[in-house]
Amino acid sequence: MSDTVPTTDTTITLVPGALSLDTLRAIYHGRPTLTFDPAAYPRMAQSRALIDKIAGGTEAVYGVNTGFGKLAHTHIAASDLEKLQRNLILSHATGVGQPLADEVVRLILVIKAVSLAVGASGIRPELVDALLKLHAADVLPLIPGKGSVGASGDLAPLAHLCGVLLGIGHVRVNGQILPAEEGLRVAGLPQFELKAKEGLALINGTQVSTGLALAGLFQIERDFNAALVAGALSVEAVKGSHRPFDARISALRGQPGQIAVAALFRDALTGSPLNASHQGPDCHRVQDPYSLRCQPQVMGAVLDQMRQAARTLVIEANGVTDNPLVLVDTGEVLSGGNFHAEPVAMAADQLAIAASEIGALSERRIAMLIDTTISGLPPFLVAEPGLNSGFMIAHVTAAALASENKTHAHPASVDSLPTSANQEDHVSMATFAARRLGDIAGNVADIVGIELLAAIQGLEFHRPLATSPTLERAIATVRAVVPRYEVDRYFAPDLAAIGAMVRDGALDGVMPASLEA
Repeated sequence: MSDTVPTTDTTITLVPGALSLDTLRAIYHGRPTLTFDPAAYPRMAQSRALIDKIAGGTEAVYGVNTGFGKLAHTHIAASDLEKLQRNLILSHATGVGQPLADEVVRLILVIKAVSLAVGASGIRPELVDALLKLHAADVLPLIPGKGSVGASGDLAPLAHLCGVLLGIGHVRVNGQILPAEEGLRVAGLPQFELKAKEGLALINGTQVSTGLALAGLFQIERDFNAALVAGALSVEAVKGSHRPFDARISALRGQPGQIAVAALFRDALTGSPLNASHQGPDCHRVQDPYSLRCQPQVMGAVLDQMRQAARTLVIEANGVTDNPLVLVDTGEVLSGGNFHAEPVAMAADQLAIAASEIGALSERRIAMLIDTTISGLPPFLVAEPGLNSGFMIAHVTAAALASENKTHAHPASVDSLPTSANQEDHVSMATFAARRLGDIAGNVADIVGIELLAAIQGLEFHRPLATSPTLERAIATVRAVVPRYEVDRYFAPDLAAIGAMVRDGALDGVMPASLEA
């Protein structure tokens, strides 16, 4: 599902409005060298020239020579326009909480720069280039994770991001926190003074919400891949039926995700001597539990939701979401509401529900594996139960995480608290909706990791019979890191190791799905 992670040796040319999901994934998982298509610069310069013309006139234009939000009717003198923009950054940098992860900040820097480079924001090209230079030097603004309601865009977090260009705030360089002024020197950048509208263009927009949601998508993508492998291994561990993955079943329903997932199971399970060993009249299995035989239906629905969310987020990453917008072709400046992050909030809610279901289904399979009355395996997957507790409490951990995700998955987009003295009377809550995806994805990675260990443990009770060549390769990958559980031992390091394997995409290539429908 994920491509090979690029290094700084990879160069990607960014075409404003044409970012692909693969490019966004590459920026999140790696550190490619990024450059703009030269064709972007003339349009940026034209939009800036239009703002300079307006700033030199007497007509009131929101964000150029007026106050902001509820203060939009306050006219600002030409002599104060640069001070207005600096004050905007200072007053809006009100974030709290732990800083966003470096990978997320890199993604936000790039999608902010690409949005501005469309040439509808009236900002100087050198400021847009400066954002890419911060990324290239890995000088990462320290952005507190809390303080945005997702309209008018991600004002507070983007003020922390872009304030660095003014020498305001802090950055992280090689894990060390430095003042912004020092970070600019590391990146080889000057300390900027903002001109009319530039501060507003920098902090208005949905790039933090979108970056967080994309990060969540890419983490959930890896969880999904590993969960398919774990589910297939669980089928084999309990000598389950392959019939539910028959293409004719899914074709009769027609759901594209279900069809795709069933095909992945058929491919992964092909050539299993273990499956062949329990065919014929002696096999008494008629119907397996839902957590086994309904995997195409449940995981297929998850895949469909991930695909829809991915489409929404790619559109948003390419969009212009600040306000007002500069239309170079007609010479107009239009005030609207593209900063409202409702599409991101709803996409994040889709992902939260979908990811939680990955974990919920996996937890049910763990419960089945340790229950000898259903699985036919030794109780709690250990050779001497009683003296050894085996996977008993590992399942409790999975249950705790699955239950926690039920709370996390409550939709955020249905909530709204008016801000800015009721001028901004409906907001999206997209930033929280997207930020909590990291917690959900982390919980799911740990649940699926436990299932991987449990399923492999159960399958190994059937040795010397082997499963399919595809799944044997997956087993070898896991066993290279986590050995078989023979007797009770300190289990936490094993769970940490397998969880890290899921998070790092160690099993991405075993049953590779695609977010492209």
